[in-house]
Order: sequence, then structure tokens, then C-alpha cells
Amino acid sequence: MTLTPQWLDELRSRITLSTLIGRTVKITRAGREYKACCPFHNEKTPSFTINDEKGFYHCFGCSAHGDAIRWMTDQRGLSFMDAVKELAAEAGMEVPAADPRAAKKAEEQASLRDVTQAAAEWFTQQLGSSNGAPAREYLAKRGISEATRKAFGFGLAPESRSALKEALKKFPTAMLVESGMLIAVENKEPYDRFRGRLMIPIRDARGRVIAFGGRILGDGEPKYLNSPDTPLFDKGRVLYNLDKASPASRQTNRIIVVEGYMDVIALAEAGIADAVAPLGTALTEAQLGLIWRMVPVPVLCFDGDAAGQKAAMRAAMRALPLLRPGFSLAFATLPAGQDPDDIVRARGAEGFNAILDETQPLVERLWAHEVAAGPLATPEERAALKTRLLAHADAIEDADVRHHYREAFRERLDSLFARKQPERAQRQPWTPNPPRGNGPRRFGPDPRLQPPADETRSIGQAGISAPYVAALIGGLLRFPEALRRNEEALTRLPVSDSSDAELLGVMLDSAMRQEGLDCEGLLAILEPMKVYNRATTLLRADGMHFSFNRRLEGEEVDAAREIALRDLDEYIGVLVTQPEIRTRLAEATADFQRTMDDEGLARQQKLRAMDEELTRRLAALSESSSQ
Repeated sequence: MTLTPQWLDELRSRITLSTLIGRTVKITRAGREYKACCPFHNEKTPSFTINDEKGFYHCFGCSAHGDAIRWMTDQRGLSFMDAVKELAAEAGMEVPAADPRAAKKAEEQASLRDVTQAAAEWFTQQLGSSNGAPAREYLAKRGISEATRKAFGFGLAPESRSALKEALKKFPTAMLVESGMLIAVENKEPYDRFRGRLMIPIRDARGRVIAFGGRILGDGEPKYLNSPDTPLFDKGRVLYNLDKASPASRQTNRIIVVEGYMDVIALAEAGIADAVAPLGTALTEAQLGLIWRMVPVPVLCFDGDAAGQKAAMRAAMRALPLLRPGFSLAFATLPAGQDPDDIVRARGAEGFNAILDETQPLVERLWAHEVAAGPLATPEERAALKTRLLAHADAIEDADVRHHYREAFRERLDSLFARKQPERAQRQPWTPNPPRGNGPRRFGPDPRLQPPADETRSIGQAGISAPYVAALIGGLLRFPEALRRNEEALTRLPVSDSSDAELLGVMLDSAMRQEGLDCEGLLAILEPMKVYNRATTLLRADGMHFSFNRRLEGEEVDAAREIALRDLDEYIGVLVTQPEIRTRLAEATADFQRTMDDEGLARQQKLRAMDEELTRRLAALSESSSQ
């Protein structure tokens, strides 16, 4: 369909904005405008204004601004077209149809909505009749008040194969079948789908009845029965209670996803109105999109049993490819075997909110799930854990988010498997023994016991100094093939600057995902990211003259490239090894200070020699490139 600017302007002009907003927000007149406390953020002094003449609202506190259509999408949570259609119906305007087929489909859907609405009204009447006494008693036992019963439109389907069919006989049988109200079996007369069940209407985002859920009264299976997919109802694209939870979430800035509609209703009874539920399926990509339109980090609060926790993990797996900066999931863990209804019955809304205050971010839920998946005693089991975690990170399509997940998992792995150092007795400062015989007395520490001098600590335990990092990343940007070849070593590098560490991590992730990456291709991947400017700066690093920091020019480009790659590999080896040698050297020096034995001295001197050799290799790499 084509919605011209002229048509939309006409629609806006027919809607009185203050009347529209005043249906859900308390407004007061202030001269030629109206004022209210902003529905988009919590405030005590009104800063939200409505101007009917200009047709817009504006909040001076949070800068919310828009017209009637924007109000419907932002406050009601409707899609643009649903907002336009609802406003057009109110204004008495016809929405242009895209083509005859679309118009026919829209007409058919409208007719089916007449069927489901008529069925909802009939079910409600049955619940209020004498036949509905057992169902009303069941609701009372569940603690569902009459106000909640009416708000959610509870009804009753009698134990009959033809009662609904007879009640809705004004509609053609084919329409009753297509709407899901009747079951059609070959060579048999169509009969009522729902029989002997407590009926719960399922509404779309605009509050229109499109399907039903039925809970059996008494024994029998299935316990819960939903409408089948119809032209009105696609269970993977609908969330129960979205029409009520969407405006409620504007006040609470949260959305709670629970397992079923009875959980939603129990929470509503306790005063928690911002809950939704999928409809008999695992949370789908489409449903994730719906809740992310309302809040960036919805809370998943599934039952505390094994099935509920499996459903939570399925939702986590499905969300991973869709994650983007700022948008994720959080998980509320209920006590084993309990559901939200159990919690609010025992502890009330405060008890449930206390559980929500202890939510677990998605990265922590994935980590906890994989760590608990099996033993971690052997190297193979630990390697399997790492593989599983990095596979989760690699499922994320957004490069920045993927990088941070890989880093988070690596940090946790390093912490979990860190080698524990034996506790030593508190060391006393050592004073050298006086020399034997008549030789001269020496005072002060033995030079053999000193750790590396300050001027040699450019590569140390705290991290690699900036010039060395600049040379490293500049070389890797010129020769990205070295990233894949040295992945394990590069992930161990103690890069102290957080921005450089982030850039190196993104480069590693990019190289792991795409073989044959060259400098130009790597820069193209980095360009939309915040690390790009840092990358282009480091690509020009020339403070340290290594072969891999120079442009390849002249006739012997291939030979120069081979030398540069060889030097870069050796350089990475030095950068990784020297901090580890320095750590061991410091330990050996401290041990020798305590024991003063020949074995400790030999170990300390051996490590010192290794450290000096690495320093010579680093100098040689720089000298060879400048020749």
C-alpha cells in the first residue's frame, strides 16, 4: 500500500492528540496546551506537554517527542502499520490497499476476527452461567479475583462437541474451521475444538482476540490446548499479554518473559503487569524481536524445574546470533520446582521482585551452564569447555559483541584454571654473611639476587609497553595471516592498554572467521567499529624499526615479505615468552633469598640468562630491519 504524506497528514489532523493520550495518562489543561507526568520516565513534576494545534507531544525531561502515530508505536508498542490502521479506524478513514489480493486477505482476516470475538463473548457468558460454577471455583482456588478474570476475559467451553458450533451458526462452518474454533476431519461432521476447558483469549498487540488457550478442568490430556495456526494466529510470532504488558513496560522499563499464560495472570493478580509468555513453543526470533522493541534487556523467568531451565538455555542459544550492542537477555532463577505463581503466593510481589533484582546476564548464564555440564579434571575436558564457550561466542553475528564475549570467556577460563602458587612463609629481608678470612667486607645486597633492572622492564609482568604494542599491532595489520598462525600466543599477551587489547581481540576474531585476510580486507572489517581510528594510527607505527613495520617496495618484495613474516613470528614469541620468564625469574630470586642454596642460585642464573637472551633477540630484530 502507498501511504502518501498527504494521507498521513489528513489522518493526524483528524485525531485529537490530547484525547488519545488522555485515555491512559492523567492530563491537565495548561493554557492552550495540556500537561502530564511523562509516561516514558518516572517523574513527580509534570514536564510532558501536549499541543493539539501542532499535533505533537514533548517531554522536557527525557526528550520524548512525537505525534499520534509515534504515541501508538512507542507507548502502545504497535508496529507502524498497526498504529496507522487503528488510528484510521478511529478517524473513519480507509487505509489504502496494496492490491486486490491484499484487500481480500484483509477482509477475510476481519471476518475471522468477528468469529473469534463472538466466540470469546460466548465463552464468557458460559463462565458466568450455572454451568460455570466449577470453573469459577477453580479460579478462586488459584487466587484469581473477579476483576482479573474480567480483565483477561476468562471463559468456559462446555463439555460438548457442538455447543459452540450451534451458538455461532450465523457464521459459515468453513469460517469456524478456518478460525480454529471447529475441527474438520475427513468424512465426519466438524465439531468443537475446545470442550470442558477454561478458556483464555489470546490477543494481538492491538488487543483484538485472535486465538484461545484452554486449560482442562479435571483429568485429561493435554492439560493446555492452544488454537492452531490460522490466518490470524501464528504462535511463533505472538506473545501472550503483549497488549497489556507493552504500555506497562513504559512505566517499569522492563519486560518479564515467563513460561505460560497462567504465570502471566498470576503475576498480574499480584500487581506485576509487565509480563508476557510464548505460546507453547520455545522463544522464537520473532518473539525476541517483539520484546527487544520494548526494552533492550528483557528478563527471562522460566520455571525452576529441569524443563524450565532447558527452555531458558534454548532461548539463550536462539538469541546469540541476534545480539547487538546494548541488546541482550537477563535470567531470573527460581527455586527448584517452583514457578512464578508459587513465588507470588508465598512471598507476594516483593518476593518476586527480589528474585528479579538478582538476575544473571546472558554471558554468566552461558558460562555457568557449560561449567556445570561435566567434569573439568583433565586437559581434554578443559579444552572441551573452551571449545564450547568460544563456539557460543562465534555464533554472535555482531563483531564487537562477539569480541567481548570471547574476551569474557577467556578471562573466566584463565581465572578458573589459574595455577595456584604454594603459600610461603613470610620472607625476612636478607643480609649477606660477612666474608670469611681477611678479605674486605661487602655491604648491601648481592647483585646476583637482583631482579631485572628498571631499564629492561619494557616487557614485564604488568604488560607490554606502548612502543612494543604499536610495533606488534602495526605488523599484524600489515600481515594479517600471522594472526591465525599465532592465535594461541597472541591471546596470552599481557597488553596493558585496554583499547589496544580490544583492537587486538577484534583482529583475532576477524582472522579466525575469514581465511586469506589481507591488510585491506582487515581494515574494511574494522572500519565501522570504534577501534578503526586506533588501527589506522598503529598501522603507521614507526617508533621501532622492525622489518614488519615497513612498506614492501622495490623489486624484491617477495623476499622482503618472507623476512618480515619470519621476524614477526619471532617477535611475537619474544613478547609472549619474556613476561613469563620475568615472572619465573622474580620467583626464583625470591626463593634464593630465602634458601641461599646452590640449586636455587643455578635456577635463578639460568632464568636470568634466558631473559638476557630474549632481550638480545629483540634488539637483533630491530637492528636487522634497519640494515
